[in-house]
Amino acid sequence: MPPFSPSAVVTEWGLSPVLFVLVVWAAGLYMYAVWRLHDRGDRWPVGRTLAFVGGGLGTFFFATSSGLAAYDTTLLSVHMVQHMLLSMVVPVMCALGAPVTLALRTLPARPRRVLLSVLHSRFARVLTFAPLTLAVYVISPWALYFTGWYDATLRSDLLHELMHVHLVAVGALFFTPILGVDPVPGRVSHPFRLLMLMLTLPFHAFLGVTVMGQTTLIGGDWYPSLKAQLPWLPDPMADQHLAGGILWGSGDLIALMMFVTLFVQWVRASQQEARREDRRLDRLARAEERTRDRDEQDAHPREQASTAPSAPSAPRR
Repeated sequence: MPPFSPSAVVTEWGLSPVLFVLVVWAAGLYMYAVWRLHDRGDRWPVGRTLAFVGGGLGTFFFATSSGLAAYDTTLLSVHMVQHMLLSMVVPVMCALGAPVTLALRTLPARPRRVLLSVLHSRFARVLTFAPLTLAVYVISPWALYFTGWYDATLRSDLLHELMHVHLVAVGALFFTPILGVDPVPGRVSHPFRLLMLMLTLPFHAFLGVTVMGQTTLIGGDWYPSLKAQLPWLPDPMADQHLAGGILWGSGDLIALMMFVTLFVQWVRASQQEARREDRRLDRLARAEERTRDRDEQDAHPREQASTAPSAPSAPRR
């Protein structure tokens, strides 16, 4: 394996068959659903398609097939870049693509009813319960790096690929109700969503500092044994310090972009609510005006009848 460099990210490509097929199927189904909408005359925002196919699936393919995947078991710092892409960028971009909404608009009647029953099931409500998703999202990296789990993924291709899927799944459970637009259970008010995002900031910082301050190597003797075969590799402890810094800095940077996204969504939701309230008040005003007009019309004949001259009485004899 040649020494790692930024150019190696775009030159050392390789396909993971299972994950590649997964990406192709997901992109194909999404694009087919979009085509069905356009074929029947409905519109689907281009931004959602770009977010899901390009931002979500494209980033997943890049993280699992580019030079990041080629070196993710060789350098912990490279793996940490891959980790942040899979656990934060991919879930957020897929959530912004609104795949559930697209499925509800294009599925036949029976599959749509099945999907709706799943979304309204108690299992889905528990699985997307905000405190639970936050706890799983926070605990998962600690369990990965400070148990024998990560060491096992370095020695098993199957566990390594499952780890990639796990990172995306945990991120999707946490970020979809917060930043997504799909009608999934677990959605909370915008102030609470902002609080949930704020709670992730110290988590990434503390985890990154902990990785940097470790006196034992993550992965055990895996990286020192590789250095004996690849002399160009940096000192494993120095690379681990760099990995912790990447985890800390990139977590804050991505979280900042999420804050901007959530703020824009909050503003748009407030504007939509204001427009709905304006329409409601307009309907009430029109209803009151129609009621007033009917009352005036009903009162007008009575006034005319009361003011009309009475017939002259017969003269007395």
